Amino acid sequence: MAFSQFVSVFDSLKDQAKDAIWALSSCLCQQSAKVKINGRTFNIIKVLGEGGFSFVYLAQDETSGRQFALKKIRCPTGSEGVKEAMREVEAYRRFKHRNIIRILDSAVVQDPEGEGKIVYLFLPLYQRGNLQDAINLNVVNGKHFPEQDMVRLFKGTCEAVRAMHDYHTTTGSSSAQPQPSSSSSSSRVEENHSDGEEDELFPHPEGDNEDGYSYDKSMNMPLMTKHRVEGDGDVIFDGDEEVSAIQTAQNGNVPQGKREHVPYAHRDLKPGNIMIADDGVTPILMDFGSTVKARIKIDSRSLALLQQDIAAEQSTMAYRAPELFDVKTGITLDEKVDIWSLGCTLFALAYSHSPFENIQTTEQGGSIAMAVLNAQYKHPNSAYSQGLKDLIDCMLKINPKDRPNIHQVIAMTDRVLQSLL
Repeated sequence: MAFSQFVSVFDSLKDQAKDAIWALSSCLCQQSAKVKINGRTFNIIKVLGEGGFSFVYLAQDETSGRQFALKKIRCPTGSEGVKEAMREVEAYRRFKHRNIIRILDSAVVQDPEGEGKIVYLFLPLYQRGNLQDAINLNVVNGKHFPEQDMVRLFKGTCEAVRAMHDYHTTTGSSSAQPQPSSSSSSSRVEENHSDGEEDELFPHPEGDNEDGYSYDKSMNMPLMTKHRVEGDGDVIFDGDEEVSAIQTAQNGNVPQGKREHVPYAHRDLKPGNIMIADDGVTPILMDFGSTVKARIKIDSRSLALLQQDIAAEQSTMAYRAPELFDVKTGITLDEKVDIWSLGCTLFALAYSHSPFENIQTTEQGGSIAMAVLNAQYKHPNSAYSQGLKDLIDCMLKINPKDRPNIHQVIAMTDRVLQSLL
């Protein structure tokens, strides 16, 4: 068992090294690295980010000249790994909201240097970067966000989270399709795209006026297959598997057409996962690789340890809720994990670091985990309002039941904004 784990870790490090060398070559060589997918060539201009098995590149279509954020996910385990990677695609498909990034296209290809597969996700390129980039720039320049601008960015992020926490699907019918939340009449929800039986470009953005790129349907673009990986017998994307499971379990018990509340948790909310749209004021939530159905009943120690391990792997420590550090048997994990992360995110926007990334934890050998489990933090001196501080504090409660839900957070955020006018 120990040997197999060693081999797995070694393979992971080897794959990351390959990507690092490829990325370095794109920076040092005069001729940029290229990747060919379904007959089309993309120039890799530079690395935008990395983490785990994935790298994100700035890629340019050699034919049209259009640029993308190209996310490359290595799946050394083959079709099983592809299934996991495609859950991120499914999350982009599920949540359609103006503050949630749109997936433009995706493709699954054989890894030319190994036995596994590679999943490519084509995402819009946001030239302004993410909120962590803005925080870093503030630190370099000795500046801080104006409070009103910061709270507006935070509210848009909360509206994206509300689309996840208040997600509804129609149950009781095998042909029912997932439905977006209708809780907010002020939030624009994009139209659902066709789920036809044949492979197709997904989704079909029309024009470039909504922070995305489109392709003429006649172009031979990479496709997201809804059937099988080429050369593999396993289905990798067959509709919304989780919603189908709900429908199957409840069919006959729920009146046909009834809307069922199925909240999802992002599980990795942080400034680095919130892009800034080209208008400079609209936040765009991204990176749904850790997204799960929010409510998980922990009825055994083995399940508790499993959830703890998943959180340790997928949820950034300084923004992770305390109940994910030490998962207890007999509890139900829920969407309140995101409320804690939102509190950490707003704190970071205000003070340029997570509440649990301080001198004690970063320079004096302290434990971030212990600081989180005891909610040990304090507000630095600043000119920000007491209302903002109270908003942060109400989200950073150790007991999830003491935290507000996303609707209450948005209402409190509105009150802070009103006080600043």
